[in-house]
Amino acid sequence: MTERRPFAITLDVGSSLANLTGTWRTERPVYVHRLPPCSAACPAGEDIQGWLYHAEEGDYESAWRAIMERNPLPAIMGRACFHPCESACNRVQVDEAVGVNAVERFLGDLGLERGWRIEPGPDTGRRVAVVGSGPGGLSAAYHLRRRGHAVVVFEAQADLGGMMRYGIPAYRLPRDVVDAEVARLAEMGVRFEVNHWVDDVNALLAQGFDAVVVAVGAQRGRDPGIPAGDAARILDAVGVLRSLEEGDPPSLGRRVIVYGGGDTAMDAARTATRLGATETVVVYRRTRDVMPAHDEEVLDAEAEGVQMRWLSTISRSDEGRAVIEIMTLDDEGRAVGTGQFEEMEADTVVLALGQEADLSLLDSAAQVHVSDGVVHCDEHQRTGDPRIIVVGDASANGADSRTLTRAIGQGRLGADAIDALFEGREAQVDSPRAPASFDRLNTWYYSDAERTVRPRLEVARRRDTFSEVVGGLSVDDALFEARRCMSCGNCFECDNCFGVCPDNAVIKLGAGEGYAFNYDYCKGCGICVAECPCGAIDLVPEPR
Repeated sequence: MTERRPFAITLDVGSSLANLTGTWRTERPVYVHRLPPCSAACPAGEDIQGWLYHAEEGDYESAWRAIMERNPLPAIMGRACFHPCESACNRVQVDEAVGVNAVERFLGDLGLERGWRIEPGPDTGRRVAVVGSGPGGLSAAYHLRRRGHAVVVFEAQADLGGMMRYGIPAYRLPRDVVDAEVARLAEMGVRFEVNHWVDDVNALLAQGFDAVVVAVGAQRGRDPGIPAGDAARILDAVGVLRSLEEGDPPSLGRRVIVYGGGDTAMDAARTATRLGATETVVVYRRTRDVMPAHDEEVLDAEAEGVQMRWLSTISRSDEGRAVIEIMTLDDEGRAVGTGQFEEMEADTVVLALGQEADLSLLDSAAQVHVSDGVVHCDEHQRTGDPRIIVVGDASANGADSRTLTRAIGQGRLGADAIDALFEGREAQVDSPRAPASFDRLNTWYYSDAERTVRPRLEVARRRDTFSEVVGGLSVDDALFEARRCMSCGNCFECDNCFGVCPDNAVIKLGAGEGYAFNYDYCKGCGICVAECPCGAIDLVPEPR
């Protein structure tokens, strides 16, 4: 006797119970691969969803290697990146964003702990010079070395890391992490020369280098020209942070004013409290909502006792005091002076009004166009001379958002442009994909899961130490956080389409291979589209 089974299970494709579609279907489902908002927002161009997929399976090495396809410094970026991917995350509209940055740090630290390595490509006989060992320079060096080119990085300072070392305080980015990430590149065969100032890019080309990557960063503070008395003590924020790294921190006194509203201003203010200031005030000429500093930096500064003075500007500095003009917003929202002044006590005024790059090494490069303190490049970071690439803060591309992550992305683009030049091909561009928007998700299928909060050093202990403030995730927490990803726009093989199809028209191709539709039996009803949790199926017109 034949075993009796439920009707849906006995509906085998090709049996007498299954009806062929015929010619009356007007629409058919197709599987799609859309661009998740996290990856769309990542300046480094990481396939965030891709490496989270490996992480949520517990395959941490594969996840780490997926990150390393685009970003060679995950332990650094897991600390210093301000994670625009999380601001864009679709899960924000459900509960809270996936802690992408925290998982990236976990994977980066695990890679250092377990000694995972990336092998260089076969030797090509080509030589590339990289000027500057900041994030853009290191990224370019890494991607060039992966392609088999010989790379020499020239660094003007005594230690490597650029502004990651000399501009970001150790409480945000421990120096042993920077050293370990750089050491991996050295093991790949990247050669580093420190205390080596490059003053002419053409001289490097004359020495036999086939191409040059200029990644000098913006390490000179801007001078606003504040009138000051002879005894006034005015310092530059970048200089303060650099002197701290060099082991010769300045004496700032007990009352410090930091003038500026960016992340460097927050770093300088938080550093001042650690150097003994009992009263630190950030003076900013506009309002909080337009302040360029990232929210978490401002909140941490305020938690550590830094005061914020909005709509204020320094008009003069004298010994022991600064004269502040009160500002207001005009009808167009611009900050304008009111003519009202008051005095604030200040042993030191620290200027944090932005930085500029020293581009004198490009003076002899006739085909390189410099204006407004930055170099104009194409979308591949190429200058007018295709042998000269400029990345990071010295580039005009994205100059309104100078971040480590952007520099890393540009380093990769520049490396590919050089590789394309050597091979006589066009530089690669990422294939455009339609966005994976929130309205395509079926969030009913996702369980509630509160975001995992990274441990933080107690506020009371921060003011007296440069120890790292934010801790990392445990293995269990990292696994949990990775599994909060909703895989927006891309199939994660949940079997939903396979289970809900009334015609058994969905074919499982095997683990990791996804599914296909058997259009001989698909009726185009659209149930699979409606019930796909991640919006990875479209219903399209039937081709005629």
